[in-house]
Amino acid sequence: MTDDAGPDRSRTGAAPAEGGRGAQCPAPVAPDLSGLTVAELHPQPPCPDYRCAMESADAEARARLGEYMLLSWYDRDRDFESPQHAGECHQGGAVPGYVDYGLHHGATLKVDVDGGRFVFFYLPVDL
Repeated sequence: MTDDAGPDRSRTGAAPAEGGRGAQCPAPVAPDLSGLTVAELHPQPPCPDYRCAMESADAEARARLGEYMLLSWYDRDRDFESPQHAGECHQGGAVPGYVDYGLHHGATLKVDVDGGRFVFFYLPVDL
């Protein structure tokens, strides 16, 4: 049996995707942080561990929000996030799980300590 569709057509008659390759996925889109205040902290000397970074971020959240709730965070040193396993359904995606969780649970403040080494998402608590 021969393929009468020719070199530029599949058996269904459809033209191949641009460049002769299969369908391309759209480029990943960065998360929309437009609703967040982003505070970048660079303590000197740099924080030796997560506990120090959390204390610095909590102080920033208290100063900006008053009463607050920590929603999610990431510790790059240990490659650990909270809530745990939030990133499992985001593997290979553009938005890490802890970011998605914070954004979709009302975070209004992101505190980034040491250029992404530690990242915290906070929600103000109205009393």
